[in-house]
Amino acid sequence: MKTENIKLVYFSATNTTQKIVRHISTQLDGDIKEYNITRQAPEAEVVLDNSDLLIVGMPVYAGRIPAITLPALHQFKGNGTPAIIVCVYGNREYDDALLELKDVVEANGFKVVSAGAFIAQHSIFPQVGTERPDKKDMESITEFAQKSKQIIDSIDGLDTLHEIIPKGNRPYKVPGKLPLQPSGNRKCTACGTCVKQCPAQAIAADTPRKTDKEKCIACGRCIVVCPADARHFGGLLYKVAGRKFVKAHSARKDPEFYF
Repeated sequence: MKTENIKLVYFSATNTTQKIVRHISTQLDGDIKEYNITRQAPEAEVVLDNSDLLIVGMPVYAGRIPAITLPALHQFKGNGTPAIIVCVYGNREYDDALLELKDVVEANGFKVVSAGAFIAQHSIFPQVGTERPDKKDMESITEFAQKSKQIIDSIDGLDTLHEIIPKGNRPYKVPGKLPLQPSGNRKCTACGTCVKQCPAQAIAADTPRKTDKEKCIACGRCIVVCPADARHFGGLLYKVAGRKFVKAHSARKDPEFYF
């Protein structure tokens, strides 16, 4: 099959998933167009055909893909269009996220050619997976992308491909509500950047130091975009949970591929 156009679709609160899917696309042939759904969904449906390739990247939150991404993901429609799917997680586990992403993508008319789970620095506890993806990870991502390209280039149609079945379970796990949210400190200048960029709309313009605990998904977006470095996770509960989490999940995990 010949790929003429590549559509990158990703939710990337801390910009790591974006980095990974962009790197995958550099190993493939075709004109690239990006859809960053971290802030908003496309206004209209994006329809792809057999000359297109979809690459979707999602972070893993509590073993699932972020629920707030589903309306945006459903805006992308395929017609037996090949897809590469990727989940990025913070060295704990990706649980049902990759399987869930496969189900969503295939329900929208795509055929998954390859699937990968890659590791990044944890967005809540950065002592876990620190500075990942590192050089070794990037080499694995390159290998994954090149193998995916070989598969696409070697086939005449997608009917000959076996179904990919990533690790995971149906029904998917029910994610618990994480009792940790970032908040602002005295450095906050009330510039409004976090208000505009929060994917969950959990920060009000008139009280930018506070976070709506019911809306927040603990993605860390506000921390990354704050120009004053004024927003962070903190507090006694965070410190206690952090020590326990770091102890349990510091052993290095490696990427996993499915072809």
